[in-house]
Amino acid sequence: METSGEARTLGHAVARPRQQVEDRIRRAILDGELKRGERLPSEAELARQFRVSRTTVREALRSLTAQNFIDKVPGAGGGSFVRAVDHEALGEILSESMKNLLTLGSIEADEVQSVREYLEVPAVRLAADHRSLDDLTRLHEIIERQKLVRVTHPSVPQLDVDFHSAIARASGNRVLGSFVQALHEQTMPVRFLDLSEEVGTETVLQHLQIVKAIEAGDADAAQEAMVTHLRYLQAHRAVAAERR
Repeated sequence: METSGEARTLGHAVARPRQQVEDRIRRAILDGELKRGERLPSEAELARQFRVSRTTVREALRSLTAQNFIDKVPGAGGGSFVRAVDHEALGEILSESMKNLLTLGSIEADEVQSVREYLEVPAVRLAADHRSLDDLTRLHEIIERQKLVRVTHPSVPQLDVDFHSAIARASGNRVLGSFVQALHEQTMPVRFLDLSEEVGTETVLQHLQIVKAIEAGDADAAQEAMVTHLRYLQAHRAVAAERR
């Protein structure tokens, strides 16, 4: 994380204290005036620059932290540091927001699952058109790792997240990749309830069919393989739910 010997000047007197402090710092981050990893001036210095109380500055920083623009780091070397504002940060924000919504019961895991087809079918078609050699290598590496572990191995859920996220990234659309990864990460435990060896083996075979279609550049075959895979898992979850 970057530090500076001189306090950066961000503030000036404001009429609506907290909101304007918050808006000014946010704009500095979005415009690149404040760089990723850069430490903001202290609360006391910001209060002096903006001519507001430290409480007002603290409230503004708390709001920016909640919006994932800055990180608060405790300790002697701590402070408020600028977070990344890019597609990777978007994925983190989406994942965290979805986790909170699921925890609060505002949305159901099944609702999240049903969105997968709307995102992953277009993603796999795009991947067939835009995949790079590195994308294909990554997908094959994940499948080889899936073949080596039993369905009860703790790495299985994360390997599935990695596989579907890699396809979305291969689409060339970074926003789509962020959405797909967030969906998978927050519904991981639900998808792997009652997963049998038979279902695990079939899942890997279906993954391989998807990759073969992507590798061949056949968008129609890739779509068909992905739809088959998603509906197979949906049927399995329905059967597993009836047993519980």
